[in-house]
Amino acid sequence: MKTPDEWQEIAAHLRPMLESIKFGSITLVVQDGKVVQIEKNEKVRLQSNKTR
Repeated sequence: MKTPDEWQEIAAHLRPMLESIKFGSITLVVQDGKVVQIEKNEKVRLQSNKTR
């Protein structure tokens, strides 16, 4: 079980990622029951150009 300090550290990294992402995903990488990496994959939506 994680200590409150470990949860706070994870939350401190996740919060700004969640606040800034519009499209995409955030992945937690877990090894031996512990979060060892946080990955942010953001997608940028381009406006389609309808005049061809």
